[in-house]
Amino acid sequence: MNFLAHIYLSGENKLLKIGNFMADSIRGNSYLEYPDELRKGILLHRYIDTFTDSHPIYRKSKHRLHEKYGHYSGVIMDIVYDHYLAKNWNKYSDQRLEDYAAGFYKLMDNNFNLLTAKVQKMLPTMKDQNWLVCYASIEGLEMILYQMDYRTKHRVNMQEAIVEVQEFYTEFEEEFTLFFSELENHCKEKLIQL
Repeated sequence: MNFLAHIYLSGENKLLKIGNFMADSIRGNSYLEYPDELRKGILLHRYIDTFTDSHPIYRKSKHRLHEKYGHYSGVIMDIVYDHYLAKNWNKYSDQRLEDYAAGFYKLMDNNFNLLTAKVQKMLPTMKDQNWLVCYASIEGLEMILYQMDYRTKHRVNMQEAIVEVQEFYTEFEEEFTLFFSELENHCKEKLIQL
């Protein structure tokens, strides 16, 4: 799962949401240096990643891309699954995606000092291009794949995966819907444990 799903699955706790969002830039046990609610967000992020990577439905989706994109098929699939979440946002939230995204960006601005340097550097581009809303369209999805490809030094031309996305669009969406329902339930249980 990519940014939108991680943020959404954090619920309403603002610090937990921030921790979940920036967790990829926090390695090993260094998460212990953060306040409790941020730590919970980091741990939730890691739980989501582990659950996702080992889930048979997600692995089935990812497998369609593996031959051409190798290791990066997982990165691409995370972004593609966020597309389906954004596209079907009204099934998951009563709040408009545009308003949800604006609220999240404001939360990041108001807590900028809590963010890792890597996230602080990325945030202006994310906001300027409104990635969270861009996920909802094929054109936006392609732009985000290009941005991710740029960040990985153009190793596999991720934006070309838009061809496979369109070819298997219905299959990917059905797989996402089944998978995400399970993931949501597991995250609710995990949040109680944390």
